Amino acid sequence: MAHIITIPLPPNFGTVIAVIYGLLYVLMEPVAGGLLAPLLLAGTAGANYLTKTYGSTANQVAIGVHVICWIAQFIGHGVFEGRAPALFDNLVQALFLAPFFVWMEILFYFGYRSELKKRLDKSVLQEIEKYERAKPVGNGTPKDKKTNGNVVRDH
Repeated sequence: MAHIITIPLPPNFGTVIAVIYGLLYVLMEPVAGGLLAPLLLAGTAGANYLTKTYGSTANQVAIGVHVICWIAQFIGHGVFEGRAPALFDNLVQALFLAPFFVWMEILFYFGYRSELKKRLDKSVLQEIEKYERAKPVGNGTPKDKKTNGNVVRDH
């Protein structure tokens, strides 16, 4: 007799969030979201299995790893970028869009939608330039200052 494979996806908070994320990612970018959604559900199934097998110890370890990763992110942003993570700018961006951004970067590495990647790279460079121009110089004023609506660049 064939064995039935069961996937531990009880209707708990983690499963509901994984389904919501997966559906919204599919709506944002159908192919990329469609590839990511099963991975989200598999991760959720794995987390449910660990919780069922090891009880609260699994959650305690997961929370500890999560906290350590957030601390590393804050340190990394401070040391390498010199600014706070996007969490302080936009919570939705940090918690919902950032994971999808990482997934898109992985897909771009393998050649997915190269034209979109070129457009995004160009846009990112423009945003970096705007950020660099707005950075304060030695006297605390931005490199660009506005005069009667016109931008005057200090060199």
